Amino acid sequence: MSNPRSSLMIEPSIEPCCPPLTERPYRAEEAEVAARMFKALGNPVRLRLFSAVASHEGGEACVCDISDVGVSPPTVSHHLKSLKEAGLLASERRGTWVYYRVEPSVLAAMGQLLTAEART
Repeated sequence: MSNPRSSLMIEPSIEPCCPPLTERPYRAEEAEVAARMFKALGNPVRLRLFSAVASHEGGEACVCDISDVGVSPPTVSHHLKSLKEAGLLASERRGTWVYYRVEPSVLAAMGQLLTAEART
């Protein structure tokens, strides 16, 4: 079984997936991408893990540093996998540990979705 990559994975040089909510109604594809992202963050444990990675010193966190969220290690792994599949986290294995990071462009894209520009 192949592992499809999320279209939300945003490289620094690529425009965000969707325009701000106030700009125009979303097309079906844009709504699906944004919904995947918000669905992944709709779980309190995943939101805590995402926040722990995003706010960790150096911009990345070892799973060993962020796993104290009140659930078992396999459940932490499941939630991190969900965040990664939604395109919100990137990971890198170093020895026996996996390090996670939030790409700055992902945070920028999330902020842009919810930002309303002043209209005159």
